[in-house]
Amino acid sequence: MLRMNARAADIARRMVEDSEALGINVITLSNGTTLIDAGVNMPGSLKAGRLFAEACLGGLGQVSFSRSEYNDPASGSSFWLPSVSVSVSQPHLACMASQYAGWAINGEKFFAMGSGPARALYAGEELFKKLEFQEQAEVAVLLLEGRKLPGEDVAATVAGKCGIPTQALTLLIAPTASIVGSVQIAARIVETGLHKMIELGFDVRQVSSGYGLCPIATIASDDLRAIGRTNDAVLYGGQAFYTVRTSDEVLAGLVEKVPSSASRDYGTPFYEIFQRYGGDFYKIDPMLFSPAQVSFNNLASGHVFTAGRVNPALLYTSLLRG
Repeated sequence: MLRMNARAADIARRMVEDSEALGINVITLSNGTTLIDAGVNMPGSLKAGRLFAEACLGGLGQVSFSRSEYNDPASGSSFWLPSVSVSVSQPHLACMASQYAGWAINGEKFFAMGSGPARALYAGEELFKKLEFQEQAEVAVLLLEGRKLPGEDVAATVAGKCGIPTQALTLLIAPTASIVGSVQIAARIVETGLHKMIELGFDVRQVSSGYGLCPIATIASDDLRAIGRTNDAVLYGGQAFYTVRTSDEVLAGLVEKVPSSASRDYGTPFYEIFQRYGGDFYKIDPMLFSPAQVSFNNLASGHVFTAGRVNPALLYTSLLRG
């Protein structure tokens, strides 16, 4: 058993023990649920973002900090951005059964997208039929991207779906426009490529490992602008490398379709794309949401397939001038 919820609960406990240094706040709801505010009313921190992201991965991934240097041929300028590097084992489960933000959480005057291994306990999304996976656990950890703290009603709903008592549930939350928000979204670089593969009909259970590098979006003044910047960091700066066991013919046909540049909406800052479609996410080409560059190393043949490219000009426009 991979024990993703237990692994994530261990990470959450470390966050609780070091909450003051991490810039987060720990709240015990009246029904016993542990709530960690990592950015709604607290500043958060880079380390809190790293731990938040590793909990999202169900403890099956390691996140560290790096830097990425860029040269923009158009302007002749050079610049660098702080980045995250992510290495993932069992990526079809760590990323798709845990990290993917696939659970819409609704409450009274509350909405957030849920990530983390609690999704694998509930297994209520269609995705889990493709993964053929559901975890059994006595604890659950759900991580939320939202601006308002959840209450007891939300905790009770989540615990009920997961089949655990409310006191065995840990909720963590950070808004998009926060330090933790920017870090944890950048750390989704491996996951975004896997999700694109699923959309293209590829069985991601054939992916044995994943590594990604993505710039951390600068913090915007509001969540809508932050959604634009965090998406641009992935779409125009993210790079992902996967080890896969399949045929060269399959990878040759797949690789050119995975990068964000394969989308009809590629080439414009995400905030502008969002405005163009009147704020309707569902009108945006779903093929846009993927890394800027991807590589596949086929374990069956040893061959490597690469497509896409980093776009320094758009990174500079969005993250440093936006």
